[in-house]
Amino acid sequence: MMKRVAVTRQLAGLMLLFILLSVAVTAQAREMLRLATTTSTYNSGLLDYLLPHFEAEHDITVHVISVGTGKALRLGQDGDVDLVMTHAPEAEARFVAGGYGIEPRSLMYNDFVIVGPQADPAGISKQDSVVEVFRAIAAERAIFVSRGDESGTHIKELELWQQAAVELPFAGYRAVGQGMGQVLSIADEMEGYTLTDRGTWLAMRARLDASLLFQGDELLFNPYQVILVNPARHLDVNHAMARKLSDWLVSEEGQALINSFKVEGEQLFFANQQP
Repeated sequence: MMKRVAVTRQLAGLMLLFILLSVAVTAQAREMLRLATTTSTYNSGLLDYLLPHFEAEHDITVHVISVGTGKALRLGQDGDVDLVMTHAPEAEARFVAGGYGIEPRSLMYNDFVIVGPQADPAGISKQDSVVEVFRAIAAERAIFVSRGDESGTHIKELELWQQAAVELPFAGYRAVGQGMGQVLSIADEMEGYTLTDRGTWLAMRARLDASLLFQGDELLFNPYQVILVNPARHLDVNHAMARKLSDWLVSEEGQALINSFKVEGEQLFFANQQP
């Protein structure tokens, strides 16, 4: 009798091991797609909202690598990802012109805003343009926290300092080399100003003491593109599935989902696929 029980237990253990191995093999066999994107899209929660729909339809796992735009494009240039989703038009144009990316497509947009301490020591909320905002911050030697990471947001920030004719660094300038979420937290702790995309601000504002102090200038427009890595340069990229994701993102379904993504009732991104 004891022998029968032992044999039964052994069989049950073997069956459980077989099931676990089968699950592991199935998980490993599931197709993988590598997407490099910006910390702004990741921190906002947009990709966690969008990608499960695509993954379920295509039985695939999308591995998201969240970095600044500069690093995302370098990953594409090196063939370490299958497609990129970024927001720095000039850098993206160079990426495509260099033959590293193909089929760039307008995907969506939001805008940049300036946030800072409620007391607003530099008086930026009274300014009429973002150029005047940046001049006021520098003139006051107020703390300004920069991403300093070659991201799309950092590139935009440097363009604005240049247009404001401000030489960097000034006394209050702090380049921290961090993503948007971390920069917002650091600026909040230091009672400083920073430039952020509206999506990350809306996703994080409930946790911060800072206020949105300036918005609306046309120079703060923030467009996003999705670009495929050129398979002619990197034969091992998953080009077929990357194109399916790109097609899906600009499809009626993908664009409708982008428009429906909201935080606390506010829309964070606006679909703008061009026919």
